[in-house]
Amino acid sequence: MTASPIQIVCQSCATKNRVPKDKLGNTPLCGKCKKPVLSTRPIMGGDNNFRRYITDSDLPVVVDFWASWCGPCQQFAPIFEHVAGDLSTKACFMKLDTEKNQTTAGGYNIRSIPTLMIFHHGKEVARLSGALPKAQFQQWLAENLPAV
Repeated sequence: MTASPIQIVCQSCATKNRVPKDKLGNTPLCGKCKKPVLSTRPIMGGDNNFRRYITDSDLPVVVDFWASWCGPCQQFAPIFEHVAGDLSTKACFMKLDTEKNQTTAGGYNIRSIPTLMIFHHGKEVARLSGALPKAQFQQWLAENLPAV
């Protein structure tokens, strides 16, 4: 018997897709663009698409609020990218450049960067300011990611 479907926003074209939970590990394809619905790399969020991802997906969304001039942000980027690849069936990973997307960053009162946030069904679940080593980041996610 197939598990009940969950809604996922395609990380290529932002179309909503319904995917059975037990098929998440089978590289499901988008019904519109035919590309994989889940991405093993963080997607680039912006003022134009941020709300769609955090409100229209049943997967939790982990957001890295960063800026290009931020040293700790640059050091944390490969860790975020690696963990995104490992957990692509558990959460959507998004990077949001606070300099280019000031409306969204300001709307969430981002005062220091990097700031990591987890959203689920449009609501903030967890927030952490500062970069983390990989093991601590994975531990934070294990403690805070809602189960799907």
